[in-house]
Amino acid sequence: MPGGRQARVPENGPRAVVLDIEGTTGSLSHVREVLFPYARERLAPWLAAHRGTAPWQQILDAVTTHTGAAHDEASALALLEQWADADVKAAPLKTLQGLIWAGGYAAGELHGHVYPDVPPALEHWKTQGTGRFIYSSGSVAAQRDWFGHTAHGDLRPLLDGYFDLTTAGPKADADSYRAIAADLGHAAADLLFVSDVGAELDAAATAGWRTVAVRRPDDARAAVTGHRAVASLTPLVSRPDPDSSAAPVDTHTQEDPSDE
Repeated sequence: MPGGRQARVPENGPRAVVLDIEGTTGSLSHVREVLFPYARERLAPWLAAHRGTAPWQQILDAVTTHTGAAHDEASALALLEQWADADVKAAPLKTLQGLIWAGGYAAGELHGHVYPDVPPALEHWKTQGTGRFIYSSGSVAAQRDWFGHTAHGDLRPLLDGYFDLTTAGPKADADSYRAIAADLGHAAADLLFVSDVGAELDAAATAGWRTVAVRRPDDARAAVTGHRAVASLTPLVSRPDPDSSAAPVDTHTQEDPSDE
């Protein structure tokens, strides 16, 4: 087991913290019950409304690149709908979802769910000079919209950057975390990744990162195995209790490795 999987966050903190969204900083159910259905029913209307425009062509080109075969609008739509129904983390789908959600945010029909402990944690890290980044399967544009339209206001000034499938790679691939570390210019051991998905945390740990698993009280899934576990971001910005530093939570997990 890589050492990072059991490392505590030191009192002086990491150089940068990279946070997942679904199940970590925001509600998993909000994504699956609100955002995904909102985009799914608008895939065909969006393509039809933007037919012949540059964004429309970019989506078709992205589907072609992703599959290695040319697609017209009809065949691209069929694939996008299949991916949406199966929650496939395909970059063309994530890009189109982000475009559709952007319209929903602008119209006031959508908001990004953020747990109440997240803004103060981001504020703390900012005060400490710790970098604050997001890494999600959702597109960078969708991530910005999520944090720009929350019940706590626009949180984008508290974030330093974003990573997605196109800028970093798959979240369960250790090379993605190596790429992020290189982009940030920090040693892997100085970076902390916080997520609700064991496969992602394992990949980050393999790349030499520190890791912390999150399992929110409203999340019925079992805890993540092999990583220190917290129920919110608050323990990560509080002075650790000397009596609670012995070992990470190590319980069986059955979480879906495809979660963002």
